[in-house]
Amino acid sequence: MPAPTLLDREPEPGTSLSGAPATPKTTVAAIHADEQFCSTLVDRALLSGPNRRLKDLQLLFSVAKDFMQGFRALHFVGPCITVFGSARFAEDHPYYKLARDMGAALARMGFTVMTGGGPGIMEAANRGAKDAGGRSVGCNIRLPFEQSHNPYLDRWVTMDHFFVRKTLLIKYSYGFIIMPGGFGTMDEMFEALTLIQTRKIKNFPIVIMGTDFWPEMRQFMEHMLRGATISPEDMDLIKWTDSVDEAVAHLQEKAVTQFGLRRDRVPECNPLLGEKALEGVC
Repeated sequence: MPAPTLLDREPEPGTSLSGAPATPKTTVAAIHADEQFCSTLVDRALLSGPNRRLKDLQLLFSVAKDFMQGFRALHFVGPCITVFGSARFAEDHPYYKLARDMGAALARMGFTVMTGGGPGIMEAANRGAKDAGGRSVGCNIRLPFEQSHNPYLDRWVTMDHFFVRKTLLIKYSYGFIIMPGGFGTMDEMFEALTLIQTRKIKNFPIVIMGTDFWPEMRQFMEHMLRGATISPEDMDLIKWTDSVDEAVAHLQEKAVTQFGLRRDRVPECNPLLGEKALEGVC
């Protein structure tokens, strides 16, 4: 059998595997531009491989700073339900309206509505909470194309690190509403599912809404089940519905009743430490 001709060895410096001249090396200007970009987006520097020891120490402190800011901002907001979804849906979109209705229903249940703090579905859920006179918080992310927080938040915090943001969105929540979205929404959904499946967190309810958006995803999950890469009980973690009333009933059973949740129980604030409760919580 002839030896493979591709991908069996590293090319010599300055050449490609075909023997043709390799693509020119990155220019000094390009390297400088990348360094400038990393300096404004901390996650990129953190994930770019080994740095100087002092730089990695600085990045470690930036992670700790994100966590500390998040803990101080969100510790006293009360039990939350987090709503995940795309930032790209405008106010006149049906999914925006559904998320707004869901946010209002969550507020009427007594929960604080938590989102990623941005526009689209996030704004709709926060807006719905305010429509119902409820509490609304956001955990925003700093991006090169600045994503500002939406105007329907009682409290928000802006993170440098995506993974810190995801941790905080899960940490304070007793359930998760998944609205239509893109890569980020799927990342957040599967993060929550994985943590529940591996028992890193309790079996908190996950409600997926906008079912006409998700048929291929649902089919693929059923494909994973047939392939034995997930278990039948893993599929039971998810409630698929477009009904706000059904979602509320599911949350009532799986979050409130199952865990004996007291929605009015919040840690006491210490004014000497500059801690401040969210209005209407304690």
